[in-house]
Amino acid sequence: MLVFRLLKIIGVSLRFGLDEFFLGHERVRALRWLLKLLLFWRRLGAPRAERLRLALEALGPIFVKFGQVLSTRRDLLPADIADELAKLQDQVPPFAPELVLAALERAYRKPVARVFAEFEPVAVASASVAQVHLARLHDGREVAVKILRPGITQVINKDVALLDAGASLIELLWADGKRLRPHEVVAEFAKHLDDELDLMREAANASQLRRNFENSPLLLVPEIYWDYCSTEVMVMQRMHGTPVSHIASLREQGIDIKKLSRAGVEIFFTQVFRDGFFHADMHPGNIFVATSGHYIALDFGIMGTLTEVDKNYLAQNFLAFFRRDYRRVAETHIESGWAPKETRVDDFETAIRAVCEPIFSKPLKEISFGRVLLRLFQTSRRFNIEVQPQLVLLQKTLLNIEGLGRELDPELDLWATAKPFLERWMSEQVGWRGLLRRIRTEAPNWSTLLPEIPRLVHRFLNDTGGERQQQQLEHLLHEQKQQTVLLAIIAVAAVALTGLLFYLAF
Repeated sequence: MLVFRLLKIIGVSLRFGLDEFFLGHERVRALRWLLKLLLFWRRLGAPRAERLRLALEALGPIFVKFGQVLSTRRDLLPADIADELAKLQDQVPPFAPELVLAALERAYRKPVARVFAEFEPVAVASASVAQVHLARLHDGREVAVKILRPGITQVINKDVALLDAGASLIELLWADGKRLRPHEVVAEFAKHLDDELDLMREAANASQLRRNFENSPLLLVPEIYWDYCSTEVMVMQRMHGTPVSHIASLREQGIDIKKLSRAGVEIFFTQVFRDGFFHADMHPGNIFVATSGHYIALDFGIMGTLTEVDKNYLAQNFLAFFRRDYRRVAETHIESGWAPKETRVDDFETAIRAVCEPIFSKPLKEISFGRVLLRLFQTSRRFNIEVQPQLVLLQKTLLNIEGLGRELDPELDLWATAKPFLERWMSEQVGWRGLLRRIRTEAPNWSTLLPEIPRLVHRFLNDTGGERQQQQLEHLLHEQKQQTVLLAIIAVAAVALTGLLFYLAF
């Protein structure tokens, strides 16, 4: 089956003339002419950008997502290709209305008219994995109904298998293959695609994000109507807004574009560092703007998560980067285990400075994170830094944020916008506020531990005494060590009791 899928990819590429992109270099001129002779019957009337978009649509959801990411990188793509690929964000051809109604009746086991008072069978938006229809419930609430594409799971599974086979080739043929950990990266991507194919998971993601930004002055998230959700259908509150890419329309509504761009940066850093739970598919088709100036988040199939350890090291890296403290950036990479322990800090610091220093004091329009990431990648290869699969989605989202920010406000000073937020977050994490917050969080656990301390101390002293006697240590030294341990345990108990009292007091 994989062979047939691979043959289909090659066939679609040739049918739409994508060899124009792959064989454009002078070194392969002979191969290009050979293909022209073999495919003399082929007529390519459409422009190259349109052919590329049509080919990605024909190849399926993974390729469409690839085009969506590319569409935000106008600094790396010609304008005609970027404009055409932007149509992949919400203009993928929809599946037929009869298939829509069949999917709904299969999910609800009753006629659609008994579920919805009104239902529009023509999709209002269609993406690579699912499409959205507008409807009204019998109680009058306006809703958006998201329906999974029929048969999409089998197509995605085949493409993921091809990606995994490609990962094996990368490890086999490329010297840096194992360091890049391509199988783990593919597995991480596949996991999130699998989540996207279960609309109950997406509904849960939306619910969590809505809870995280409840009463936020920056971001609105639709409410989920759980009684109408299943693995193939998700029903949520209908949100009214304008796509964030329609800048002229936003200006006509009186939206402050510069303020909007700054708010987008703050929303991103809040999701990453405050919550460790972030929207990882932030292309313009998934973001609307309300007339109030709030962002509206849509499509929650791919969400990224970070551990407390990852958040802490990332924040330290970002903050040191904004302060141009490249030595701290190097030290953080080594402390986190991202760089080998034997790495020389001074050499690594110098390499990072050479990459990062030129981009400061420049507006966003003059900075390409794509090129910066490429140079950082080259540096990481030199120092044998392993790719962190859990950060791949974050890197992808950073590129999306750059593309979005570039469209909204090319003069945006990303550093000045992000630095105060990160400094405030770090203060809350490692300062006295962070200490009090952690005490209040842990205090309920201490309430169950405190009554057990005398028994634990007695057991520890007995066990420790036996071990020390077997080791034939001097009796006096043994007693002193036991007293020291006992005092330490009593001190910990006192701190725990203080924290518990503090928690109860507030």
